[in-house]
Amino acid sequence: MPGFLTLLRRPFVLDLRALALMRIAVAAVILLDIGIRSTDLEAHYSNMGVLPLHVLYQYCWNPYQLSLHAISGLWQVQAILFLLEAAGAVALLVGYHTRLATLVTWVLLVSVQNRNPLIGQGGDDLLRMLLFWALFLPWGRFYSRDARRLGPPEKVTYFSAATVAYIVQIALVYWCTALLKSAPEWRTEGTAIYYALSLDQVLMPGGRLLYPYASLLQGLTFATYYTELLLPFLLFIPFRVTWWRLLFVGVMYAFHLGISLTLFVGLFFLINMASVLGLLPPVAMNWLDRNLHTGAQRWRPWATEQLARVRPHLRRLQLPLRLSVEHNLPLTEGRRFLLRNVRNAAVAVVLGYVVWWNLDSVNNPSLYMSQPLRWFGYLFRVDQHWGMFAPAVFKDDGWYILDGTTTAGQHLDLYRDGQPVTYAKPASVMALHKNDRWRKYSENYLFVSNEYMRPYYCNYLLRIWHENPTHPPLRRLEVVYMKEISLPNYQVPKPTREVLCICEPEQPAKPNLNSAPDSAQ
Repeated sequence: MPGFLTLLRRPFVLDLRALALMRIAVAAVILLDIGIRSTDLEAHYSNMGVLPLHVLYQYCWNPYQLSLHAISGLWQVQAILFLLEAAGAVALLVGYHTRLATLVTWVLLVSVQNRNPLIGQGGDDLLRMLLFWALFLPWGRFYSRDARRLGPPEKVTYFSAATVAYIVQIALVYWCTALLKSAPEWRTEGTAIYYALSLDQVLMPGGRLLYPYASLLQGLTFATYYTELLLPFLLFIPFRVTWWRLLFVGVMYAFHLGISLTLFVGLFFLINMASVLGLLPPVAMNWLDRNLHTGAQRWRPWATEQLARVRPHLRRLQLPLRLSVEHNLPLTEGRRFLLRNVRNAAVAVVLGYVVWWNLDSVNNPSLYMSQPLRWFGYLFRVDQHWGMFAPAVFKDDGWYILDGTTTAGQHLDLYRDGQPVTYAKPASVMALHKNDRWRKYSENYLFVSNEYMRPYYCNYLLRIWHENPTHPPLRRLEVVYMKEISLPNYQVPKPTREVLCICEPEQPAKPNLNSAPDSAQ
């Protein structure tokens, strides 16, 4: 039995250096996410934006969710919370009080995602889950400030219930994505990539190059579907683990690099690339270690000089907290053993819950989780859905025209900085979106179930336009969608004009000329 158990656990043994590399990559992605989100503090997170708090609570809120970002509708408060999250991500990046930094970053990431669910995408779910499982992983034992204080570990490999949870989570992402793709265009026709590249909202230059080749797109469709469905099985093969891991990571990097060059998916591809770094085997980390050490030698003098400059400031900001219980309480070996087993048991229970949640993908109602049991998933945000382009690719393509009518009767397109309205298709529809958060918002804006959000966006645009004194005043704004349904065999339909919302600026109250002023009464 011991030999059999050793064989079973072999696929779940991870290199601590690989976990540390994943920590650095995840922290960098979070900082990038904060930077992108912070450009829309008012628009996406304040009461002056597109989703005021009362609208959030009325239409989008789950009573089990928590959000520090929902304590105030002021953008200044949001800025403070963003700075706190950035500080936690920086601490995570350098491995400074890693477990505490992971907890703070996870809490604030969940908080900001809960504040505006209308701009979320699948990559956000994965980023959130990576931080959650990392709460139980020692990903600060290498390449960190903590590693200097704690000293080198006895061995570089590590196994626990959390490593099992991490690997199963990676597999669930791709298995569920494939299982949810139930439409014939994925499984029999092979036209899903064709339809995906027909969406001008997300089409990148690389996609334009591939689009004319129907046979190639059909092959890429089946390759995508079966890669997602079959490749995760490699993670559970208990022999030649090193080579299967290298194959999995290599294919995933090529897969997501291809997505990034063809489709505008925001940080989705970077999050997925960061997520698989923890799977790198010791042979890969030994090679990286040698090259990183050589590079560090070149940069060490400069880094030492910069650190000396900021160290006084870091000392003033240092929190009087410590990483874990071991640094505060003298633990005996028996207590360590007990805590380790309690932690593993808790992780195993949560992993079972997560797997059950994902069983929705098999479309078997008898396996669905009942609604009263979902509170835990909503509270700790281990709820997840991997439905990118599933069950079929979205066919309602098109572009927006923000048709503003001036008091002089001119028609200006606010989407194109006030140029005269034209119904000609833009050269790049994707370029109309400031970032992927806005693209996702515009996608959700189309759904009839989200009709409540339309006037808030319309009135926000009016207010922003009139804040600039150089803009001519508008008496009316129409949010127009030029709908262009994606058709098979490269057919080009005629766009149809759909008015999604009409709003007008509030007019100042006119004085009652029939009433006498107070001085005359």
